[in-house]
Amino acid sequence: MIEFDNFLSPGRKGHLVGIGGVSMSSLAEVLKGMGITVTGSDMNEGSNVETLRAHGFTVYIGHRAENIAEDVDFLVRTAAAHDDNPEIVAARARGIPVFERTQAWGAISKDYRNALCIAGTHGKTTTTSMCTHINMAADRDPTVMIGGTLPLLHSGHRVGRGNTIIMEACEYYNSFLSFHPTIAVILNIEADHLDFFKDIEDIKASFRAFAERVPVDGSVIVNLDDKNAMDVVKGLNRHIMTFGLTREADVYADNISFLGENSHFDIIYNDRKYTDVTLHVPGMHNIKNALAAAAASICLGIRPTAVKYGLAGFSGAGRRFEFKGKFNGADVYDDYAHHPGELKALLDMVQTLQYKRTVVVFQPHTYSRTAALFDDFVEELRRPDVVLLAEIFAAREKNTIGISSSQLADRIPGANFYASFEDLENALRSLAQPGDIILTVGAGDVYRIGEKLVKEK
Repeated sequence: MIEFDNFLSPGRKGHLVGIGGVSMSSLAEVLKGMGITVTGSDMNEGSNVETLRAHGFTVYIGHRAENIAEDVDFLVRTAAAHDDNPEIVAARARGIPVFERTQAWGAISKDYRNALCIAGTHGKTTTTSMCTHINMAADRDPTVMIGGTLPLLHSGHRVGRGNTIIMEACEYYNSFLSFHPTIAVILNIEADHLDFFKDIEDIKASFRAFAERVPVDGSVIVNLDDKNAMDVVKGLNRHIMTFGLTREADVYADNISFLGENSHFDIIYNDRKYTDVTLHVPGMHNIKNALAAAAASICLGIRPTAVKYGLAGFSGAGRRFEFKGKFNGADVYDDYAHHPGELKALLDMVQTLQYKRTVVVFQPHTYSRTAALFDDFVEELRRPDVVLLAEIFAAREKNTIGISSSQLADRIPGANFYASFEDLENALRSLAQPGDIILTVGAGDVYRIGEKLVKEK
């Protein structure tokens, strides 16, 4: 079997199918930084495609066999590109090796002495972003791959010259089992992606395999407060470092105080004060994310002052409680939460901000997730003062289940379902008022609603 490592040398030429995606566009930039010529294709124009073209990449819109030049050495495909994709069919007919995106990232991670991989059901993007801020403050010059946009980088990636790579590691389709972490972070484990995994035990088995990919001289950082995560590392022959909100953890927070959206706390390591931190993103869940980032930094030998100032400079990642502006006197925020656990963390945090009303515009993400976690979604969506539901964002799926957001609305007192964004926007125009917080929530395109409204002022 041909390994992707064989193509990581200057002068090679590759083609990326689905190059406009966050991870794929980042991969294109990293490969280019290694001296590899990259072309690509995507179904749609977009900001990532525009950026790639501005950086000299050839990007085709639409997938066609002729997009693959005669001298292409390899092809990398996004998970959404299936075997019947004309470019994949053509590549195989010509004997050009076809690799998965995660295989490419995994091969790249082998070249770094420190490969920090952050996994978990929730919090991956934020924690990866926090680790990036800390490593930049420590002058580590890291290479970075994040599943979202980080304002510090003006993108979701960075090509560095240091010996550290920081990567968001997703469990879906066992993607993270292609990575080669020297430090693995497990933030939490809940039931999700049940269109692929059989049940929570199947998910835990995947995370166990991920932790076992760490070499015996590496480290696994795990959330002491999360039973599933602790089950995964039980009996694991690796250096285990725990983080959490209890004093039994190796790294924990003490003297926590809140002022508006900010928090201040001491980080305790081995029962001694490691540093103090002022965090400019709200919520206890972000304190936990910061503790995970601090634990990773300790394993990397980063000085405490870099952790302090790196975290102080972090103001959030794109689509993670991102302030969009004001509309009719209401504050409009957007958040990527698309799982009941993420909704809970978001609403717990917003509850501390003392708005008069919380207005949630929720767009469920995928039919399978909505069906599998239906009752949990209902429980969380009963909490806000006002709930407006958009139709389910299909993503990669077809609605073979026959499920709709209208069924959620039927179970949530006072909730309303809107079949179109236009109707939903009109409803917001009539109800928004000073003292409200309006949250557009979901992993699809619901953010467009808030962005449109704030432009109207």
